[in-house]
Amino acid sequence: MKTQLFPVRLPVQMTKTYLQKLLAKAKIPMLALFLLCLVGLNSIQAQTAYVTKYKPVADSLSQAYGIPSSIILAVAIVESGSGTSRNSKLLNNHFGIVGKNNLLKTKGIKTRYKQYSSVIGSYVDFCKLLSRRKYYTRLKGNNNYKLWIDAISKAGYSEAPVEWRKRITSTIQKHKLASN
Repeated sequence: MKTQLFPVRLPVQMTKTYLQKLLAKAKIPMLALFLLCLVGLNSIQAQTAYVTKYKPVADSLSQAYGIPSSIILAVAIVESGSGTSRNSKLLNNHFGIVGKNNLLKTKGIKTRYKQYSSVIGSYVDFCKLLSRRKYYTRLKGNNNYKLWIDAISKAGYSEAPVEWRKRITSTIQKHKLASN
């Protein structure tokens, strides 16, 4: 016996009338909630896969630069949408770093973000960028991610520092990156 996920059988083509009738029924809030949960689950799965894939890179760079791997991974997850953003796909830029690219010549796309030959190049450049900041010498080797987030944010890394701090902190906590 098969169990159905949806109590409502969805037609192949959803017409406007059908959708209006479905919205009028009491079951649509459950359907909407279920779909939102699926979207959220996919996002968490994508983030988990991203952490698994790039944690060794972040750990290695953490050793080399004294920057917590939790910071490296969380910033990459947030800035690249776990590797799904346009910049990460077209430019291998997982950190939203501004710089030169050749997308206008190759694809006719104008963007201000830097292009990398590989994702790892993006990771290395991020660490180099942080190592040139004033706060770096004070924080190098310190694994307190909150101090790093605050310093990076105050130095102007993000155009929306308050929201950026919240998202980075949430990502670190959600994936337990500080304890790994």
